Order: sequence, then structure tokens, then C-alpha cells
Amino acid sequence: MTKLLKIFFACFFLFVFHVINGQSRPNIILFLVDDMGWQDCSVSFWNQQTALNRLYETPNLERLAKQGIKFTNAYANPVCTPTRISIMTGMNAVRHNVTNWTSVHKDTPTDHPDEHLIPAKWNFNGLNPLVNSSNAVHATALPLLLQNAGYQTLHVGKAHFAPYGTPGSNPLSLGFNVNIAGTAAGHPGSFLAEDLYGAKSGDTLWAVRNLSSHIEHKDFLTDALTEEAIRTIDQNILSGKPFFLYMSHYAVHIPLSKDPRYYQKYIDKGMSDAEARYAGLIEGMDKSLGDIMQYLKKIQADKNTYIIFMSDNGGLSLAPPRNGTNHIQNLPLKKGKGSLYEGGIRVPFVVAGPGIQAGQISHQSIVAEDLFPTILQWAGINHPDAIQKIDGKNFNASLKNPAKKDDRKILLWHYPNNWTNINEHGISWCSAMRQGKWKLIYFHKDQQLELYNLDEDIQEQHNLSQSVPSRLKEMAALMTAEMKNRNAEMPVVKKTGRAVLWPDQAIQFLKK
Repeated sequence: MTKLLKIFFACFFLFVFHVINGQSRPNIILFLVDDMGWQDCSVSFWNQQTALNRLYETPNLERLAKQGIKFTNAYANPVCTPTRISIMTGMNAVRHNVTNWTSVHKDTPTDHPDEHLIPAKWNFNGLNPLVNSSNAVHATALPLLLQNAGYQTLHVGKAHFAPYGTPGSNPLSLGFNVNIAGTAAGHPGSFLAEDLYGAKSGDTLWAVRNLSSHIEHKDFLTDALTEEAIRTIDQNILSGKPFFLYMSHYAVHIPLSKDPRYYQKYIDKGMSDAEARYAGLIEGMDKSLGDIMQYLKKIQADKNTYIIFMSDNGGLSLAPPRNGTNHIQNLPLKKGKGSLYEGGIRVPFVVAGPGIQAGQISHQSIVAEDLFPTILQWAGINHPDAIQKIDGKNFNASLKNPAKKDDRKILLWHYPNNWTNINEHGISWCSAMRQGKWKLIYFHKDQQLELYNLDEDIQEQHNLSQSVPSRLKEMAALMTAEMKNRNAEMPVVKKTGRAVLWPDQAIQFLKK
């Protein structure tokens, strides 16, 4: 059967299905990008365009934003696995306690050694569908709930939910009907077919697997995953089931493989080799989004499909592999991946789909775990049969009324871990909370607090902990209560053998 005939029959079947059954439940696509910064695109998520917005070329993300609503205050966790498990479970990272990225090896914490602190006890074996699994969170995953409700659940790309040797390392165990290229690996060995997507080095733990036909055709990894996603949707059409596609790209994570289609364009713009490679990964990811949007239109599914676009943490800002000095890559935001300053957790976020008015902007604060109840409501699942306590808040009200904003909503982060070997203030070893315009950050090493008014100071340059003591005390008490309510674990001070103080206790030691 030719491709044209296949598309014709698919469209005909969809037409008959809609006529017989009325409007079907919507399809849902979560388009998740790895390590993409808040400004690493030509769409502005602020009140003005930035230099970075003018540098990158993402016409398809622009198109999606024009079709739907963009959120200017959207957040993830500072590193990847905590965000991905929050999406899968609806749990805040404090509650699921997978507070750092997970290893490819079972029973192996990933914290770098530190001179002063011992990391808190955390679930380094990630997400596990089985009861009584050690050092793992047991929860009912989003795809399983959708699968039980009649959805075809499709996983394409990066998983990184749990180490090899545990059930959670295979997305099929979490409720996905199909898994393409998802393993315990947190990044690809390579984006290049000539490198066998990482297998050429012989280290198959990091190689992206089961894409042999794309190696033969020399497809860049981002394109290979996109083609697999489209092929899988195509195979699902005749089932008559709505689909949930978790389109989880390895881009723009390291290694910064050179995409020859875009590299020279950015060199000609004056970028260094490393930054041109990074920009090429961004544009290749944007092409993937455009290819999927075009395919939905071709099969007449675009009007009945929600698309969520987001990144799993803030942009990587370490040099190398980035160019220049550390943390200039996300300016005006402070720091980057691995930090609870805005550069490490604020992410691009767009939603488009049925009933969403085009070209809207919402300033409502939302966070990764909010996707869980929102997606379930789209699927008609208002009372999910999940074993875990769900922290995420449904943001459908903001989709219907973008001007609606709840300044009482609490966003909470906890990172009692050492992400990498960088020993500097603001990287690792933090907890944070945002409520309305106010953000409190608690630094575990020196047990100090910083308070910011993000409406006036998105760059986090003016610490107000001394000048607004009443707000500081109120925020510290609220953060402490929320952390204790979710059973937060604190790191231990090596010198004393005691746990780091709670935020409300640390106020008395605030430096004058």
C-alpha cells in the first residue's frame, strides 16, 4: 500500500469513527526537551525579547505559541529525573524523593563527594511500579492510568526514570504500550548515525537502541525519533483509540553533536563551535515539532490533539561544554541547570489544543507535577485510581481564562544533593519555594536564606531577607511546614553529624 493510500484510509477511518461516536476523546502529546533554557528559542516568555530569543531560530515553536497559550512562569526541577518522575506521578520532588538524576547502575547514588555535607537519603533507584522496592518511589504512573482508560500510550526518546536492573528503567512497565529508545540512560552516546548513536564506542549503556534502520539511512537522532513517533501514531490510527505520545527528545543534552544542516548558519552568525552545535540541536528539535504538527494536520487530527511543549530543567550553563564562562548562557536569569536560582528551574512552556484560544499568555505559576492532573482531566479521568498523594494542581482554569492567577499557590523545590563537582554558591544543596511574586531560597551549606521579589527582580540580584523580615519569617515558616508535610529529608553536616536546620530555624543565624 502506498503512503498516500495509507493516509487516505486513515483519514476515512477517522471520519467514520467521529460520525459514529461523536467527538472522540482528545489525543495528547507531551513534547519534552532536555536541558533547554527558558530563552533558547525565538519565542519570548518574558515581557520583552532577549538577545538569546533573537539568536535562535524556532519557527515551529512560534507557530505553536500562536495557536495556543504560553506560560511565562513555568517551572521544572533543577535536573532531569526529578522532573520526569513528577510528570509521571503528579508528586512534588520533596514527596517522591527522587531528588537527583539517576544512574544507569542499580543501587548507585549519583552525588559527587562534598567536603562539608552528606546528601540526604533519597530514592536513587527512581520510579518503580512494584511495592516494597528499595530506594525507589512506588506510584501509579500517568501512562498506566491513560492506558486503563483506553488510550494508546506511546513512549519515544529519553526515559531516565530508573537504573538498569529495575522495572522502572523500561517504560513498558509504567504503562506505555510502546517504547522506542527509552532506557536508563540520561543522555545519548551520540546523536550521529555514523557513531551508531553511541554504540560505536562499545559503551552500550549510553547508546540509543533499536534504531538500526535509521543508522542505515544516516538520520540525525532527533529526526530518527521523530520519524518513529510519526510511524507509531500512524500504526495506532486504525485502532480507533486516542493516543498519548510522550515525545521525549535527547536534544539538547550533551554531547553537542554537530548537525550539518544548521551548524554553518550559526557559525556565520558569529557563534563559537560549541554554541553553533548547541543552536543546531535547538533548531533540529524545532523541526521535529513542526514535522509532528504537520503530520497531525495531514491526518486531520490537529483539531483534536493537545500539545504541551516544555523543558525538563533550566539550560546548561557550564563551560565547557558551553562556550565562555560559567552561567552567562541564561542571562538575565541567574545560574543554570543544577541550581534553584531561576536559570536552573524556569522553562519554556506552551500548550495548544481543543478549546484553547489562540495567541494567549498566562502569568500563572505552574510546575512539572501540574501536568499529571491536567492531562488526566483532558482524558476524562477526574478521579484517578492512583496510590500516591498527588501534589500537582490542574491548570485547565488558566487555559480557559489566561488572566486568572492564583498568588496563593505554592511551588516547592528540594535539592539536598551534589549534582556535579562544582563547588559554588547556588549550585546543588538548596531548597526553594515560590508563592506569588515572592521566592525564598535556603542554602544548606551555610544555612542561609535569600528572599526575592521576582516581579521586580527576575535576575535575583537584590536579596530582601534583611529589608523585609516579616515576609522572610512567613515564607520560612511556610516552607518548613510544606517540607515536613511531604517528609523532606535534609543533608547532614559532616562536622557535627547533625541534619541541616529547617528553614525557620535558620533565620536566627542570618548574616547581618
